Amino acid sequence: MLGAAVAAVVILASCLAYSGEQAEPLPLSNTKPVPIPLPWPSRGQAAVEVTGRVHSLSVYGDQRPVPIASVTKVMTALVILREHPLGRNAAGPSIQVDRQAAIESGNRDESTVPLRAGQSFTERELLELTLIPSGNNAARLLARWDAGSEEEFVRKMNATAAKLGMKNTTYTGASGYEATTVSTAADQLKLARKAMKNPVLREIVATRRINVPGVEGEIVNGNRLLAMPGVIGLKTGTSTPAGGALLWAARPASGDRGRLILGVVLRQGDADDTLEEKKEAAFTASRRLIIAAQRYLNLEEEPAS
Repeated sequence: MLGAAVAAVVILASCLAYSGEQAEPLPLSNTKPVPIPLPWPSRGQAAVEVTGRVHSLSVYGDQRPVPIASVTKVMTALVILREHPLGRNAAGPSIQVDRQAAIESGNRDESTVPLRAGQSFTERELLELTLIPSGNNAARLLARWDAGSEEEFVRKMNATAAKLGMKNTTYTGASGYEATTVSTAADQLKLARKAMKNPVLREIVATRRINVPGVEGEIVNGNRLLAMPGVIGLKTGTSTPAGGALLWAARPASGDRGRLILGVVLRQGDADDTLEEKKEAAFTASRRLIIAAQRYLNLEEEPAS
């Protein structure tokens, strides 16, 4: 068995030079995390872990706080669902669009969804509009609905981060639009671990396309990783100060529901890249990490001959 395991690692190393219904994950084991070999991006920072029967953790880059853009919305959704829990098929209370959210729909320098003052959406619909097309105005509307003001809601976000042990994370808004919202790859894995335990959040981030009454046309998830086998979330984020950021979750290629691969890449793309190029850099780096992690688990599970 030992010889087979060593051989598996060697085989994996030779494979890394390539040119790509959800059950709640099992609790982490109490064993010490063991690094796994991965094709890290050439810049920025990243982290990957495998939860379940085997708990492996690998971290790359200087883990200093950097802007995370719309990856922030995972914490926004987590706090909303903690304060206002939803059953698996529940829509939740109706929330009226205020004037501020409607005005913000016209902001051309950020990601928004078309909302009109006086419209009503359910809690779940606003969570979908926050996480799937990444509507900044939907995220801020949820924050005001919950706490009365975005500032008060941010206090809840930071308190939740502290409870999760996210020591290098500071939230200054509900949407991630502010460059002052910062975190690290290692901290975002702690958030992902918690977020993927919530069945409603887990279902929403795995949704590839959806129609929301009151919003014209089909809404397509900006997370193109969902087209990959086994990928079930989580959230994209791109801005000039953040570069390309991406928090993701995937199942092993075997479909083993006792394991979950979590990962994040931050600060992807060159400084002079366009936003689309920075976003694509995050997708490229993440695809390589997911494929490598899935291959690693497959090799580990192969029986000795």
